Amino acid sequence: MKKVIAIQGAEGSNHHKVARDFYGASIDLIECMSFDTLVDNLLDATASLGVMAIENTIAGSIIPNYALIDKNNLHITGEEYLNIHHHLMALEGQKIEDIKEVWSHPMALLQCKEFFKKYPQIKLVEDVDTAEVAKRISKENLVGIAAIAPKIAAEIFNLEVIEDEIQTIKDNATRFVIVQTTAPEINEKVNKASLKFQLDHKRGSLAAILNVLSDCKMNLTKIQSLPVIESPWKYSFFVDVTFDAYKDYEKAKAIIEIMAEEFKILGTYKNGRK
Repeated sequence: MKKVIAIQGAEGSNHHKVARDFYGASIDLIECMSFDTLVDNLLDATASLGVMAIENTIAGSIIPNYALIDKNNLHITGEEYLNIHHHLMALEGQKIEDIKEVWSHPMALLQCKEFFKKYPQIKLVEDVDTAEVAKRISKENLVGIAAIAPKIAAEIFNLEVIEDEIQTIKDNATRFVIVQTTAPEINEKVNKASLKFQLDHKRGSLAAILNVLSDCKMNLTKIQSLPVIESPWKYSFFVDVTFDAYKDYEKAKAIIEIMAEEFKILGTYKNGRK
């Protein structure tokens, strides 16, 4: 039975690439134009799994997605780090001199801004999704229009890559998480966890928790604060930790549960860093 996976964006997007890398090509995709819609598809069981971008090395944390995972009690069951590559693609037989407009997501256009300074005659047009633009160019046979999209989109929609790697910053990576509504069984490959806690607003409370993580041999790889709605100046902390021994993680959990005002495990899974 094929896995039904909800992704943000269209077929041929980076979210699609992560889904395919994680679960193979034999999957059923549900394309969602927003992360809220993605979550809705999980909650009503239209999809069993979702792929969500959570942070980027240039743009930082995608904070609304932390809130979506927490609010809807989703479970993180895996992660993947994907190097982001932007390619200029169009219908076959065209050169860059033939291109009058380039359509893509605003972030992709921004990340390729330096490249297009060499081509002032090209109009840059913001659109909803990188891969959806590539699909539209192919389906509607749009001559003189190019898309900035992942190479997977060119393969799927039979477009020709006319310029490779046009992003300004070459070392650009995004972390994606796999989410679902039910907690999976823990296996021996698990070595990373995403946790959320709230602390009493007093001096040293966060430092005390961080000391616990260190004492329990947890490696803190991420810490992010979000304001607690309707509680001014109070914050929740979202942290990612890696560990070598599951027993050390269990010890850290037991101590934090006592120390924190509120404690929640968002997911326990295999570290995606190779």
